[in-house]
Amino acid sequence: MTVIRVGSRKSPLAMWQTHYVEDRLKAHGLEVEIITMETKGDKILNTSIAKIGSKGVFTEELEQQLADGSIDIAVHSAKDMPSVLPDIFEIIAFTEREQSNDVLLSDNKDLDLSDPAKDITLGTSSVRRRALLKRLYPHIKTVDIRGNLQTRVAKMKNGLCDGILLAFAGVHRMDMEDMIITAHRGQA
Repeated sequence: MTVIRVGSRKSPLAMWQTHYVEDRLKAHGLEVEIITMETKGDKILNTSIAKIGSKGVFTEELEQQLADGSIDIAVHSAKDMPSVLPDIFEIIAFTEREQSNDVLLSDNKDLDLSDPAKDITLGTSSVRRRALLKRLYPHIKTVDIRGNLQTRVAKMKNGLCDGILLAFAGVHRMDMEDMIITAHRGQA
């Protein structure tokens, strides 16, 4: 029987997604081998993604292994995919979509973003989220925070920031929903 070699990043969230796809392939009688790798985006954690300066910081290595035949398919989050794929590749499937909203994680369940008198710092690696925070809460400071979800939570717990703004999908898939807080005490 032919084995489908599935390429993936090594992060816990990437592996969750890869095992999800693996289960679906196996349900159709296919054999699967998972091949993991680290990407440029995984290795360079002290620089913002915008400053790394290359497209596909999380996909370049996956694309290389697809191109050289080391893997047959790659599993990756659509949000990190380049908007234009090289002609030799195509997106062949999507899994069911999770909720698409952002959430705020914090150990401080009383964190109140609406109080301009409070000295609050939030972590995010997203230019979009940083702009949203600046517009809605101009008094809040932001800090660039990189790494997988577990690494970001550890950085927050070590005092880098008071909370982290992230996509709900990853928080849900990593069973960290208990850390979600509301921005305005009781309002989503």
